[in-house]
Amino acid sequence: MKSLKHLGCAAVLALSAAGTAQASILMNNWVFNPAGTGFAAGQRIGEYLDVNGNGFIELTPAGGTSFTFREHAVFNLVQADSSGKLFPLNYPTGNITATLDAVGSGGFGGAFSFTSGTIRMYQNPKPGQYGTAAGHYGADLGTQIAQFTVLAGGGGKVNANGSPLNNGQVTVEAEAAAGMLRAGYFFNQQGVDLSSEPLFAFAFTNANTVSAPSALKVKEIACEFSGFTGNGCKPRTTYKNADFKHFFIGAGGQFKLAEVPEPGSVALFGIALAGIGALRRRKKA
Repeated sequence: MKSLKHLGCAAVLALSAAGTAQASILMNNWVFNPAGTGFAAGQRIGEYLDVNGNGFIELTPAGGTSFTFREHAVFNLVQADSSGKLFPLNYPTGNITATLDAVGSGGFGGAFSFTSGTIRMYQNPKPGQYGTAAGHYGADLGTQIAQFTVLAGGGGKVNANGSPLNNGQVTVEAEAAAGMLRAGYFFNQQGVDLSSEPLFAFAFTNANTVSAPSALKVKEIACEFSGFTGNGCKPRTTYKNADFKHFFIGAGGQFKLAEVPEPGSVALFGIALAGIGALRRRKKA
């Protein structure tokens, strides 16, 4: 019985340590330099980058209440921590933008989640290009400074037409492998350049259907970026959102980074689970 108690205590302690390691990976007080000129000239980020943008959703019914979807979205990043302290503080000729190309599945009147996709971040060469006909809505110009792979999961809830619930929260989880961040832009609070390290990213946005997207958004995001060929992209036709098929959303939210857990913490978690399994087997015996 004594050894059984020791085993149980060890498992609990291991789980506690592993849980703490997992919970503490979100990065705070990291540094972002929108000019790419290094740590010293960067701007300290308390927790997140602010993002705002628009997306075009294409739904494909998959039988019953199920559907699959593809989203193409463009975003602008102009400040951090809702502080009003705008980028470019040290980079007065350009801005930071991002694109999302992702797929997933869900159920009408229920929830949806992402399956895969790509997030790309850019340092635009000139001010005022976002929201124009340059590139795709001005969101994918200049130097690509980061690329993240969208992970399975995240998502949100939708109404019976497949649209996000009013001001509904949508989450995107992604990972950047080592080497997918450009040197000179992203640093931890100690000044270590994160370009050679793997990172997680979490985007949290509040999404709402845009009932009447501008002709420029239709042309740039639907027709050009997503390759949509329906009304609004055909000559002499007018775009209109279609329930169950395609629609625009507007989204604003936060983009956060997190360090990948140390291998030791993952191993510790495995040891804890093994300990609990052994404890249960001994109790049953």
